[in-house]
Amino acid sequence: MRAYHSLPDGYREVLQINMQSDRKTALKINVGAGIVNVLVLVAGHFIVPYTEFLNMSPVSAVFLRFAVMIIAYIVYMAMHELTHAAVMKAVGGGKVVFGFTGLYAFAGSREDWFDKTAYRCIALAPLIVWGIVFGFLAFVVPRSWFWVVWFLQAGNIGGAAGDVYVTAKLWHMPDTILVRDTGVDMTVYGRQE
Repeated sequence: MRAYHSLPDGYREVLQINMQSDRKTALKINVGAGIVNVLVLVAGHFIVPYTEFLNMSPVSAVFLRFAVMIIAYIVYMAMHELTHAAVMKAVGGGKVVFGFTGLYAFAGSREDWFDKTAYRCIALAPLIVWGIVFGFLAFVVPRSWFWVVWFLQAGNIGGAAGDVYVTAKLWHMPDTILVRDTGVDMTVYGRQE
């Protein structure tokens, strides 16, 4: 599991994934993310009925939790990208770039090529790390705050749809592939035999 700072000899481009230019794939991923969000929120209703969130008294308690939820989600989006970046660094990556396309935030590297195992760890780390964190918090916060945490969990799981999509695309590719992820596009390189 490692990063290469230059493309080794004998590799050529075999796949390009660009959510900015491939609107059809981006739409499928976003619809899938929306469906997953809804399913996670519905599952939360069986843990703590959403009516408990809406029927709080005084009404200001609902607005307070809603405001905390929005602010926490913005912070979470930054933490999601920082988690990608931390794993990039942990596997030997260099400079990480951050940005926002209007559709999504990203962390990427223009200088590194990651092996398949490293890239899968990079892609899935936020889903796993934050899934565990929010799952734990959902069951330890007071019941009246459950939906604040569960909303973050739904955003985490649904928001990882692009990461899961890319990981699935790479699943059956040879273990020798290298992935360059600039944040807005991913290019997969295969070793010529």
